[in-house]
Amino acid sequence: MATETKVEQKGKLAAYINGVKVESKKVVWPSLKTVMNYTAVVIAVSILISLIIYGLDLGIGYLYSLIIK
Repeated sequence: MATETKVEQKGKLAAYINGVKVESKKVVWPSLKTVMNYTAVVIAVSILISLIIYGLDLGIGYLYSLIIK
């Protein structure tokens, strides 16, 4: 097998970077409104799940204290 020269490696790297640029221009980015809506949903669900876990922790802790007494 022949080893690649540095010039060939640089050519491949340049082609790869050029391909990345071309593909990134094809991406359809979401609007600011869409991003804000998704962010609000993620925050709301995170808070809801945190409250559920907190409630379960309090309940299990209370039941544990009843068992220990």
